[in-house]
Amino acid sequence: MNFEKINALAPDLIIANKEENVKEQVEQLAEKYDVYISDINNLEDALLMINDVGNLTGQSKNALDLNEKIRDGFEKLEAISSRKRKISAAYFIWKDPWMVAAGQTFINDMMRYAGLRNVFSNLERYPIISMDDLQQQNPEMILLSTEPYPFKEKHQTEMERLFPGKNIRIVDGEMFSWYGSRLLKSVEYFYSFLKNGK
Repeated sequence: MNFEKINALAPDLIIANKEENVKEQVEQLAEKYDVYISDINNLEDALLMINDVGNLTGQSKNALDLNEKIRDGFEKLEAISSRKRKISAAYFIWKDPWMVAAGQTFINDMMRYAGLRNVFSNLERYPIISMDDLQQQNPEMILLSTEPYPFKEKHQTEMERLFPGKNIRIVDGEMFSWYGSRLLKSVEYFYSFLKNGK
């Protein structure tokens, strides 16, 4: 974190995230600036963050309107996904070591809306797993996210060699892990996922 650049900007407000930022650095910034710290583990947390930032920036009405659009989209999405059998899935975020999104994560909550059951939801956060662990869980679908690790077709091919016959897909990581206004696009993506993903 470049404190000199931050000081030169003299911000009225700094928005930090518990998961993404170093605690000590945020505490140092809070000594000089107003700092809002988000902690996003599910859709409700994301909507609360939008509301809070709207209030802090004098954009309460816009935040409320955005939240209503997002909530309406996800409620309609959930109505569709709840009528379908959840597909067991593993969601990979990293390679070397292999890491997945597990329970108590925003991704885990988004998987539910996309009609998926996370086979590693009993674990916490972003554990390192082995291919033996994956074999034991035996998910119907293996998802390789485009971020934070940029999984590509070569990784999909590698996984297909390890697990022939499995439904292995590269998915847009932004749709599963970015919150804020991007959630409007996530709704559209998950609709397509529910329609074509199984």
